[in-house]
Amino acid sequence: MSLSPVEGTALAEIESGGAAAGEQQAMVGRSPGQLVRSRLRNDRTALVSGVVLVFFVLLAIGAPLVQRLYGVSPNQQFGDLLDSTGMPLGYVGGISGDHWFGLEPGLGRDIFVRMIYGIRTSLLIALGAAVITTTIGVVLGILAGYLGGVVDAVISWITDVALAMPFLIFALAVVPTFSLRFYGPRDEVPTWFAVTTLIVVFTAFGWTSTARLVRGQVVSLREREFVEAAKASGAGLGHMLFRQLLPNIWAPVLVSFSLLVPSYVTSEAALSFLGVGLPESVPSFGRMIYRSIDYLQTDAAYVFFPGITIFALVLAFNLFGDALRDALDPKSSR
Repeated sequence: MSLSPVEGTALAEIESGGAAAGEQQAMVGRSPGQLVRSRLRNDRTALVSGVVLVFFVLLAIGAPLVQRLYGVSPNQQFGDLLDSTGMPLGYVGGISGDHWFGLEPGLGRDIFVRMIYGIRTSLLIALGAAVITTTIGVVLGILAGYLGGVVDAVISWITDVALAMPFLIFALAVVPTFSLRFYGPRDEVPTWFAVTTLIVVFTAFGWTSTARLVRGQVVSLREREFVEAAKASGAGLGHMLFRQLLPNIWAPVLVSFSLLVPSYVTSEAALSFLGVGLPESVPSFGRMIYRSIDYLQTDAAYVFFPGITIFALVLAFNLFGDALRDALDPKSSR
């Protein structure tokens, strides 16, 4: 009898070579989700990266509370703490008890509170784009893989066209064009519009990898016995796609989602660095790093704090994604 991949995951975990008999018996009766959670708990990399991610998410959610407790707003300027050349007074970029990471040269804005809101902005865009991207990719991929024929050919052709378009050039051309289409060159673009534009651009290109991944998984599953049995029982298209096939491909979809988020974080920072992302008034890591280039020798703290924060955020996502992939692999020894 052929097993579905979900059932095979639990069976492969139980029958993996080299495991002690007592450990095998402990795994009997555990669902694939319980096995994955057990593996993640025993993986130090997953635990550390997960704690770091939870910390960043809590900071992003509680940004207004942090601002209230800290007593400084992200666009508040402290010109009286700058010298005649616009450099922060004091040591290491003006670090003090009132300004934990110092002040921005020139404008005198607090770096710490802007970084907190920068985390909020990056995660909002990255998670929003990843959710929409994954949803579109899963729906199109599962339709193409299961129905095949003309539907598969059309979706595959659209995917190839999207993959052939260079993302960076398209984003550099489309994002400013959208802003000029609805707002004049002298008008300030609202934050919600800039965020929506970035999510749309990321979604337009990001769904292709998920769609191809899901399509390949569904093609390998659609001739299995449990699918044929569901067909024979008169199951409809929706039941076949989302009750029979989708539960058996959730593992690669989760891994794909976990790796999409850090790529969107870096993409948003890159576009803001190039000046076509978010408005200057909106805290963004890319914009902060761009402004810090002129002060690398005179105020290294200005580039250090945003740089190390975005590095830690992206690294934590990538490490957790790798750990999740290993935990979901029934043949993994970890």
